[in-house]
Amino acid sequence: MINIILFGPPGSGKGTQSEKLIEKYNFRHLSTGDLLRSEIAAKKPLGIEAKSFMDKGQLVPDSIVIGMISSVLDANPQAKGFLFDGFPRTKAQSQALDALLKDKHTEISLFLALEVSEDELVKRLLNRGLTSGRSDDVNEEIIRARIIEYENKTMVVADYYKQYNKVVTIKGEGSINEIFSSLCHEIDKKMPL
Repeated sequence: MINIILFGPPGSGKGTQSEKLIEKYNFRHLSTGDLLRSEIAAKKPLGIEAKSFMDKGQLVPDSIVIGMISSVLDANPQAKGFLFDGFPRTKAQSQALDALLKDKHTEISLFLALEVSEDELVKRLLNRGLTSGRSDDVNEEIIRARIIEYENKTMVVADYYKQYNKVVTIKGEGSINEIFSSLCHEIDKKMPL
């Protein structure tokens, strides 16, 4: 089993590349946002507990999110691998995820970071804002603030995985297929024979 964390700032193409990677490698996509929504919709115990925090405007505790991830791992024993999207976002979450995976006799294989210049990100997001309907994609000031927030919060996670030599930076500029090819090259090096 291969477990990958795909990171990239807003506008880096992470969503597009995730879809392509899931299709090619038959990974199970593990987006914590999607997971929370489905657990709540299914009225599962962890979903009900998560909703109680969300209804108060509070963040869902890491222990609940880790519990949900554990359930997904248990429900997919034949999965070829998992692509983590939106998690972990802190050092504590990274440590909790590593502990969970160790209990399940697996680990994070690779942390792929899409790197795109700030000016290119702004250009992409403003362009996306023309059709996305997202209010946070039409204001350059808000876009730049989101990029700074991403860098401040998520570089801690990259630094955590760097100590285990799991971080590979991928140039996120060029054609979709060129970027996809670079990602696949790194994944293929980690695939079990």
